[in-house]
Amino acid sequence: MEVPGEPGPTSQTFQDAQTQWSDPAMEDHTYSKGPTITCAVTSLSSSESLQPVVELTLKDDTDCLLYTGIPLLEFKTLVSCLQHFAPKSSALPAEDQILLTLMKLRKNFVFADLAKRFKMSPGQVSKTLKFWIDVIAVHTQDLIPWLPRETIKATLPQVFMDSFPNTTCMIDRTESVLQKAKNLDSRTESYTHYYASNTVKYLVATAPSGIVMYISEAYGGKCSDRFITQNSGFLDHLRAGDEVMGDRGFTIRDLLEERNVGLIMPAFTRKKSQLTNEQVTRTRSPNVHIHIERAIRRLKVYKILSQTVPIHFVTKIDKILKICAALVNLRGELISRK
Repeated sequence: MEVPGEPGPTSQTFQDAQTQWSDPAMEDHTYSKGPTITCAVTSLSSSESLQPVVELTLKDDTDCLLYTGIPLLEFKTLVSCLQHFAPKSSALPAEDQILLTLMKLRKNFVFADLAKRFKMSPGQVSKTLKFWIDVIAVHTQDLIPWLPRETIKATLPQVFMDSFPNTTCMIDRTESVLQKAKNLDSRTESYTHYYASNTVKYLVATAPSGIVMYISEAYGGKCSDRFITQNSGFLDHLRAGDEVMGDRGFTIRDLLEERNVGLIMPAFTRKKSQLTNEQVTRTRSPNVHIHIERAIRRLKVYKILSQTVPIHFVTKIDKILKICAALVNLRGELISRK
């Protein structure tokens, strides 16, 4: 049954910047349940244990994944590592301040909603978010490591061993839609015809196991994939003998060959009449590049990236990207080594 004023089932529907109505955090395939990255949990002393003033209580992993995107143990560990940076002037316990920040990234709640949930003013919410985005970005950057070649080899999933055993990383580019800026120059730099919106682009590189090893800064929507790859600093992480798996949109083979790095990508005819036998065989190999799309899907679980990025967060977008990538890695490996 059609609802008046809403598009019918056969109509073209435009969601708010690829808004995800379901919860992909709860929908990973069973074969992706690998080990999680953890560190020792620091127990709080009685003097440090402050009772939260919010009504929301994270009882288990289901609650924690819903509101923060990471399991409960990882959230508690994150709090124990960061609580000492909490400003003394705030009446809100450090755990609640960090929870507020992750809820903004995960669910993209408006300030008024968060203010009501945490019993504070919208102005205090804004101040708290800006403070903790800066702090969390600095202290979680080690969670996005460029893994040594030996570690990549040791954690190579079977699907890569069978078809692409020398793969160092997979790369792809994704975008987030921006709230339209008032400044016309800013609009022009970030406008992309593909989405008919103002966007930012960023490059993501993962290990074959799915761990995010690199995420670039945000670039305006007009920038090409080649430009971002060449100027983001990604190439500096590569060593001679590495092999990079990319989609056919990445025209970077010459950039990689300069560093004696190989490029793996699906074969396509372009101006040729047909593929060679070797290219046909390679194209029929398992589509392992889909796993970086799954990694980006985990990244877009954070609705601050999958919905329209508020204009007041544009100056923080690079730090938000780093935080979201670090939180994705706290979920653990995307592809089980089994």
